Amino acid sequence: GRRLQFVYEAGPCGFHLYRHLQAQGLECTVVSPSMTPKRSGDRIKTDRRDAEALARLHRAGELRGIYIPGPDDEAFRDLVRAREDAVTSQSRARHRLKALLLRHGYRYEGRAAWTFRYRQWLSNLKFPTAAQQIAFQEYIDTIGEAERRVERLTEQIRVLLPEWKRAPVAAALQALRGVSMVTAVTLVAEIGDITRFSNPRELMAYLGLVPMEYSSGPKTRRGAITKAGNGHVRRVLAEAAWAYRGQARVGQALMWRQNGLPRPIIDIAWKAQLRLTGRFRRLAARGKSLPKVATAVARELTGFVWDIARHAAA
Repeated sequence: GRRLQFVYEAGPCGFHLYRHLQAQGLECTVVSPSMTPKRSGDRIKTDRRDAEALARLHRAGELRGIYIPGPDDEAFRDLVRAREDAVTSQSRARHRLKALLLRHGYRYEGRAAWTFRYRQWLSNLKFPTAAQQIAFQEYIDTIGEAERRVERLTEQIRVLLPEWKRAPVAAALQALRGVSMVTAVTLVAEIGDITRFSNPRELMAYLGLVPMEYSSGPKTRRGAITKAGNGHVRRVLAEAAWAYRGQARVGQALMWRQNGLPRPIIDIAWKAQLRLTGRFRRLAARGKSLPKVATAVARELTGFVWDIARHAAA
């Protein structure tokens, strides 16, 4: 008899339909919209035409299914993304307050914002009218609520982490410099089973950290990174890469995170420090812009993430 198969593009509806069909014993494939072949001259788009095109491509074997996270992994990913949204809201609230201060000529003379001294300075500000003072206080209150929300979600990640099956991998990744608890959990929750990649290059390509290539005849030119794949992971890796701007060293916080981890994992983390701090220093000395240097370091850091994850999952 004929075998019934389903295929749809990943989108805002998530994987509920996929799991529902799988539970009924039906075969379903979820594909990435960016990896679906499209004819450049096709300018008519309807749901029916899209469905027919997917069916034809699937029958021809031209579609490749994406990785589907397990329910537990997806649940932790939702928690991590909720915290990320809270951090975004916090940043926006702070920017709005700074815009108000800038409009009215209030300028902080200290070195860093949102320190204890900065908050003391804010508490002593007086605006000329009651309306402006009320607006100022509302901005302050909004920031306070946003900060408390970030703290609540961070604490919930910490509390629930030991119950997660991938907690050992998240703990091992914290041996790396620049990889805090939240960063490690983000990496594991967004990528899922890191051991499914047979080599670091596959993981780098999956995260969009490999350069684009333009080849014609004997000429080969490489451009910026592809930025394909998961932008959440690229962001946290780029942030972690800045930690390698200084000299290789094991500070107190890193020593605490490495406490109790197997020696081979700690050795990989130290090897990463030696290589990546040197890499950052050499690229910066050659005049490369620091954001580009951080991206290059993030790409190499991905290789060490892969190596540690395989050791932790073994």
